[in-house]
Formats: sequence, C-alpha cells, structure tokens
Amino acid sequence: MFRRSRLCLSISLTCLTLPGLPAFAQQAVALDAVTISATRARSEAGKTPQKITVISREQIEQQLAITSDHGQVLSNLIPSYSPSRQKMTSSGETFRGRSALVLIDGVPQSTPLRDSSRDGYTIDLSMVERIEVIHGASAEHGLGATGGIINYVTRRPAGGTFKQHAGISLNAPTDYESEGLGYKLDYRLEGNQGNWDYLAALGWQTRGMFYDADGELIGVDDTQGDIMDSTSTDLLLKLGYWFNDDQNLELMINRFEIEGEHEYVNVPGDRANGTPATSRKGEPLGEAPQNEVLATSLSYKHHDFSGNHLTAQLYSQRFRGRFGGGSHASFQDTSIAPAGNLFDQSQNESDKYGGKFSISREDMFDGLLGLTGGFDLLQDTTSQMLIETGREWVPETRFRNFAPFLQADIQATERLSLHTGVRHEFARLDVDGFRTIASTTTPPGGVSVEGGSPTFEETLFNAGLVFQATDWAQVFANYSEGFGMPDVGRVLRGISQPDQSVDSFLDLQPIVTDNREIGLRFNHGPFDAEISYFESDAELGSRLQNVGGIFQVRRERTEISGIEATTGWQINPAHRLQATYAQVDGQSDTDDDGKVDTDLDGANISPDRFGLSWQANWSDKLNTRLQANHYASRSFDNPDLEFDGYNLFDASLGYSLPVGEASVGIENLLNKDYLSYYAQAASVRDDQMFKGRGRTLTLGYRVSF
Repeated sequence: MFRRSRLCLSISLTCLTLPGLPAFAQQAVALDAVTISATRARSEAGKTPQKITVISREQIEQQLAITSDHGQVLSNLIPSYSPSRQKMTSSGETFRGRSALVLIDGVPQSTPLRDSSRDGYTIDLSMVERIEVIHGASAEHGLGATGGIINYVTRRPAGGTFKQHAGISLNAPTDYESEGLGYKLDYRLEGNQGNWDYLAALGWQTRGMFYDADGELIGVDDTQGDIMDSTSTDLLLKLGYWFNDDQNLELMINRFEIEGEHEYVNVPGDRANGTPATSRKGEPLGEAPQNEVLATSLSYKHHDFSGNHLTAQLYSQRFRGRFGGGSHASFQDTSIAPAGNLFDQSQNESDKYGGKFSISREDMFDGLLGLTGGFDLLQDTTSQMLIETGREWVPETRFRNFAPFLQADIQATERLSLHTGVRHEFARLDVDGFRTIASTTTPPGGVSVEGGSPTFEETLFNAGLVFQATDWAQVFANYSEGFGMPDVGRVLRGISQPDQSVDSFLDLQPIVTDNREIGLRFNHGPFDAEISYFESDAELGSRLQNVGGIFQVRRERTEISGIEATTGWQINPAHRLQATYAQVDGQSDTDDDGKVDTDLDGANISPDRFGLSWQANWSDKLNTRLQANHYASRSFDNPDLEFDGYNLFDASLGYSLPVGEASVGIENLLNKDYLSYYAQAASVRDDQMFKGRGRTLTLGYRVSF
C-alpha cells in the first residue's frame, strides 16, 4: 500500500482529493503537488523559474469530447501554440515561434534531422495520463527543444485489483453527411499481482471527411497527408516490477499507426478569386500517406539510493512517415522517364537509440541545496527515400550525441530560491558522400557532394530564480538555452553547387537559442494567474521560406518576443472561468547585416490569441464547458500573405449515467466559415487554400468496471 501511494504522489494529478468537491475543483488543489517528469531535477509545478503547463487527464477528456485533433487540443490549452492545420502534418504549428520537442515518457518523437513535421500524430490521446509542457528553449532533453518541450506521460496502472475501461465515440458534421461520419473505440485493462503491475490499452479510430461551414468538402492534402478519411490504431503495453517500496523497473511499448484511406483527391482552389480547395472521389496514385511509430523504453527508478533519487532509462524509436505522391518537378529525372511523367513519393525513415541517466539529492545542507547530475546518449539515423524509384533523396545521416549535465537548486532564503545548471553537448554528424537527385540543378543532373563528419560542441547554461513575494504572489525569472539542428535533410537534398563538402557546409551548424523570461504567479482567494514576458534569440536560426510553393531553409538571425497569460476565477466550487492571452512577434535578418528586418510569417509564428472558457459542474452528474478563441488579424511583409482573423466557439456536456458517463461536444458551435491560419498566413498555393472545419458533433460514452 505504501508503494502505490508513493507512486501516486509523484506522477498523478488526481491523487489529492477533497471530499464534497467536484473533480474540476479538486484538480486545482492537486496541481500544486505534481512532480514534473520532463524536468530532470523533478521540479514541482508552480515552483519553477520558467513557465510550465500541466494538462491533466480531465482537461484532455474535456477537449476530446469536442475534437480528436491533437493540434487543436494543444492549441486550445497552450496560448502560444499555433492553430491546428487539421492535417496529418504539423508543419507551421509552432510553439513560441519555434519548434517543440515532442516526447512520450521522455522518449523523443521529433525527427529534427529531416523534419517531417509528423510528431503531432505519434500516440492516441486516450493513452495519455497528462501532458507536461515546458515553455521556451530548454536543453534538458537535448536536441530539438528550441521552442519548448511537450511530454506525453502515458497512463500507468492505478494499483489495486484487475480493472477494465472501455470507451466509444462518434462524430459527424451537424449538417449530416455519411461521408463525414467517424468512430473511435478504446479499451484498457490494468492491475497488479504481487510485485508486478501491468497495463494494456488498445485504441482504434476511423475519421470521415471534413466539411466546411457551407457543407462543402474540405480539400484533402495529397502531399503532406491528412487525418480526414484515415484510420489509426494504437497499442500501449506497460509492465512494471517492484523490487521493494523504493525501486522499480518498467517496460513501455507504444505502437501507433495512422494511414489515409486514399479515396479522395484534391481539387485546387483559386486564390485570386477567393475559391477554396475542395475534394472529390478519386483513386490517387501510389500508396496512402502514413505515420508508423514504435517507441519503447526500459526505465529503472530508485527513490532511496543511499539517500539519492536514481533514474536510468534506455529507449528506442522507429519512425516511418510516408508522404503522398505526385509528378512534382522536384521528382523529375529524364534518365528514368520523360519530363513531367515521372511519378514518385517520399518516405522519411528515422531510427533512434538512446539512454538517460540522472541522480539527484534534495536535502543537502539541511535542505538548502539540491543537486541533479547525469548524462544523455543519443544516436539518430535518418534518411528520406523516393520509394517508387528507389532513389535516395536525403542520404543516410547519423547524429551521435553525448551530453553530461549538472543542475543545482538553492534555497537562498526562506522566500528566494535560485536555480542554475550547465549542460555540455558533444555532437557528431556523419554523412557519406552522395549525389543529389537530378532536379536540384539547372540543367538537370544533380551534383556530387563530399561526405564528412562535422563535430559540434556547445556549452549550454540556464539560471533562474523564484521569489515568494507574499503568501499568494510569486515572481520568477529565467534564462535558458536550447540546442537544435536545422532541417539537415532539407539542406542536404537542396545542395546545387558542385564541390560542396559536408564538413564545411555552414548551413549544418547547430541552432542555439537564448530564452529570457520574467513572470508573475499569484493565487489569492478565488483568483489565480500566471503572466510571463519572454524573448527568444538565435544568432544562426532556422527559418522556412516559401519559394514558388516549396519551403526552403534559411539560416538567419531570428528574434522572437511575446507575452503569455493565463488567469482563472473559481467563482465557487462548481464554476470556474479562465482566460488566456498570447502575443508573439518575430523578425529575421534577411540581408545578413546583423539586424533583424523582416517579420516572420505564419509558417514560423502563431497569431495573437485571446481565449475564454467556462467550466461548470452543475451537480455530481452534470457538467458543461464553453470555450472561445479569438485569433487576431495580422499583416506580413509578404504582400501575398494576409491573415483576416476569426473567432471559434466550442461547447460540451457530460453526464454520469447509472453505469458509465456520456458526453456531447460541438466543435465550431456557431458554424464559422473561415480559411485556416496556415492557408492565409503561410501558403500561397491554390491546392493548400483549405477552409477550417464547420460545426461538428461528437457523442461519447465511457465506462470503467
């Protein structure tokens, strides 16, 4: 019994409960005791020098009652996260204007060496217990977190005897169309036997076509892939063994796959006339776009290793991301087929192996000092193939990384705590000699590139403070650095000048992001808030530029700044109002004079946004949620890009039945007719002039037994 309660305290949002309060009111109390596994020093929420958001299981379920779109769930709950593209790709979905590192139980899911932007769909949210979000650049988990970290913490056995859970939902446009009907099923069993605990979960979902507010089919993304007209499955297995109350070993396996049904083709719109892209029944060539991900980890934890907390993890991730095909100009090679007749499609292939080790002690010098040290190991092997012709578009690229780190937490006074750390990155990139495909040069033919093994070393620092000004007000400030690589694959495949060498190619240099943040937290009576101002600079940043409808990497100085704010009013134990605000601005140095001069567009930065929600627990059985998001209009330096802004409203209702719980959710309650943010602010292509989803109804039922 002691073992289970200790585990609950460190990893669950719902362990602390107060009798007589609804679940939503209890959640606010429990949040203060949550240990954030995404921080290596096992920090507690509300006590960190940087902004951290914990999205609880209750909040996930509230959003899933409305939408199953992963990007929209994140956007609804993270103010500075871009609006969802409502596609399989998350390209253009940025976090504080930069890339987020996506993790599952600490296992990296992002593919930064050839950024396929498919890490938004690597797990079914029914498998997730909570989502830990670290805002701003962080090197705590190594490569990729220039904008922040999004860590999906999977469900864990709740303890006790054998338990089961089943859920079902269906969704469709309110102007019912059978082609728009989608279903979802999930099942989970869990329990423990002696020193063993176990969990097995299975999720299956088929999505119908999406319709806009006018009842017209939204355009399918033939190239990047689409979540509409697709089927996904997820299998999560967990097995744990407790040696004693303080130490355990856990195996996690998660296999996720999503694949398009391949039944529709894109009908391009006409930007000049304001005509959106649509879809029609058809038989696309090639194979359907797909994500296939296998993540595994073996974790060992010892809560009292000679007075220290010891954590060790070995992990692997296998990723295959297939894109839609076409006779694109970039695929053409007259040595294979006449110009314009060569059909092909690409697939990203990435295999990661790594390990993480850390040891920490919190009670040194009568509790005045806590130290955490350790190291990380990573090998990431990535390539991009043209699978119809067997050509290597991006050569096999191997990234090896070793990074020792040390973090110190100092209780300087009763009210002031200091937090500082250092991490040193030793990295090596191995690329064999290769030849680019024919279309990269004019005249066609490609060029030979000399291979190489460039090495990189970066020492990254973080320092912050938390000052408890009063019993209810707290000031925090933080400086942190993030370490990332540019889209190496996109850079390599685009080399068109002869006699280039991988060893001396400047565009392969790492991205080091400096993040500065200052903020205020307060919790006074029924009111709570967290407000922060941040700046994020990179001397040699990475920006996507739209050139003739194709995005290319630009290595330039980038500067981003913004404000994030979340405020809440617990009107009474049953009713809560919450408001969020985010303003993000960014510029880049396009003329290489050392000064930023050009605004970042919607492919790189999110719109300013204001959100409002009202959560109401009317009784022990009935609860409702109403939420609204206002995305403000914005102009860009590029005259072809202009964002008009729009307002979206969603609503949900949950009711406890004698057996199980039922829910009803409506996305885009007022049936707003709008073009997506990406379609307006990032793309100039007629075939990507996508409308947003119209009013959509979701019905759900779940039961535990």
